[in-house]
Amino acid sequence: MIGIREIDAAAERIAGHVVRTPTVDSPGLSALLGVPVTAKLELLQRTGSFKARGAVAKLLSLSEAERAAGVVAVSGGNHGIALAVMAAALDVKATVVMPRTAPARSVRIAEDAGASVRLTDGMDSAFALAARLGEEGLTPVHPFDDPVVIAGQGTVGREFAADAGDLTDVLVSIGGGGLIAGVAVALRALRPDIRVWGVETEGAEAMSRALAAGGPVPVEVSSIVTTLSAPSVSALTYEHVAALVTEVLVVPDREAVRGSLELAEHAKLWTEPAAGCLVPAARRVAERVGPGARLGLVVCGGNASVADVAAWTTRFGLG
Repeated sequence: MIGIREIDAAAERIAGHVVRTPTVDSPGLSALLGVPVTAKLELLQRTGSFKARGAVAKLLSLSEAERAAGVVAVSGGNHGIALAVMAAALDVKATVVMPRTAPARSVRIAEDAGASVRLTDGMDSAFALAARLGEEGLTPVHPFDDPVVIAGQGTVGREFAADAGDLTDVLVSIGGGGLIAGVAVALRALRPDIRVWGVETEGAEAMSRALAAGGPVPVEVSSIVTTLSAPSVSALTYEHVAALVTEVLVVPDREAVRGSLELAEHAKLWTEPAAGCLVPAARRVAERVGPGARLGLVVCGGNASVADVAAWTTRFGLG
């Protein structure tokens, strides 16, 4: 497991390449949820999500030969965007493998940044293709199964701990678990009394299934939330979550989309459902903790198009 020293080193390495995103109290969310709420606005990060942190941390750690070979990554959207943009900034050739279910906007942004985008029929086949490309000589940049990437994502928690007021509970979305692993390390080191809660959507329950099984297991992905749809977590992220996270909550896709609409209406934030899922989970945490709760939300990304949100709103009858 990584520690706060690795996160401190990552923060120093990536300074100047990423944004120190705002940490703000949200009167609108506080009124909606009935308890004080503070938000860490990673949707304002370069490339629209926290993924830029881990991507550039890894790129900066590579040798000259590894960079010259070019990098390859699997992504449901945000990791691919981040790697494409950050690699271009460092003059490194990038290949991004995405499932065909990835948002068209994500594919377009990665291509516009200069990456070669390869599409597959699903996440399992995307990881398989990326593994083959790695064997052929490209340098892998895994979206979560890498201590350097986790340390980069952990800088979110380091900043949150420094910038937020008193918090009792922090909620973090989970795909493969890189973000929550890093954030949990930082928060438990710097704010030991804070509870960290993970949030997944139904059909993208890789971490909660792993916790129930005692280790990573393959899951069948069916959630609309492609940015959370890892086919399994890794042993590395599982170990961090099992040791440091209070509980992983699972919410339906419909509630994740409703959460995005509520974030837009009450917090004035345009988010993707990977962040929207925090709102219904926060209601549950507030009910369980009681009136003394002071919640922190890591608003992880905002890479959803107007067309995407409109389609989901219609699909789930939320208009």
